[in-house]
Amino acid sequence: MKRIVAIAALAVATAAQAGRPCEDRPPTARQIEQGLNLAQATARQLDASGAQVAILARAGQDLSKYGLRWSHLGFVYRDASQQPAVWRVMHKLNHCGSDHAALYRQGLGEFFLDNPHRYDAAFVVLKPELQQALLPVLADNGRVARFNERRYSMVAYAFGTQYQQSNQWVLETLAGAAAPAVGSRRDAQDWLQRQGYRPTDLRLSTMTRLGGRLTQANIAFDDHPGARRFAGHIDTVTVDSMLDWLPRANLSEPVQLVKP
Repeated sequence: MKRIVAIAALAVATAAQAGRPCEDRPPTARQIEQGLNLAQATARQLDASGAQVAILARAGQDLSKYGLRWSHLGFVYRDASQQPAVWRVMHKLNHCGSDHAALYRQGLGEFFLDNPHRYDAAFVVLKPELQQALLPVLADNGRVARFNERRYSMVAYAFGTQYQQSNQWVLETLAGAAAPAVGSRRDAQDWLQRQGYRPTDLRLSTMTRLGGRLTQANIAFDDHPGARRFAGHIDTVTVDSMLDWLPRANLSEPVQLVKP
């Protein structure tokens, strides 16, 4: 039985997936082996990097039709309260395709035991001053939830506050650590725009948008500006856009790939 934390109940990896419905099928032995091998390879590369905090991405879904390689990310940090120190992942997960999400703290093994589309990963080591600002936040259940919005949409508008998706929470939390004057989600988004962050422009037809909204509780488009939305432009936070922006904004080192 996993310990309940203040921000959410830690769950087995198949019980809450980023933007996907729950699956009753337990992972196969092969999936467990592949997930643990990827976790070990990731831990080795993180150890070698000398990092305390990084941004870690996985390929949970195949988003290649949108030109995207990665689907989900979270903060990964070195938990020195354990001896020896271990890597923990703090991330936001949509619960079983519903209209809400919560924050979860997991080990690397749990993070990769989610039957991903591809068994590889990527991470960026954040600049030292940003690592130092984030480390105490990630270890504190109250502080880490400061910018969290429970209402979830997989395609939440990048600069709106009605909903929030998983990658967006990471981005806004990072902004709050980088700029101490940031006190709200709106402040975080204003800061991100000033720093040159640009969301991914998903091109979605009217029928695609209508079908998604009618059939899935975790998809909403009503927070997007009307003119952009009706023209089929959905501006949302993606892993690829973040991994491109962080080094360019001088907030991280270049992307490192992990292949077990």
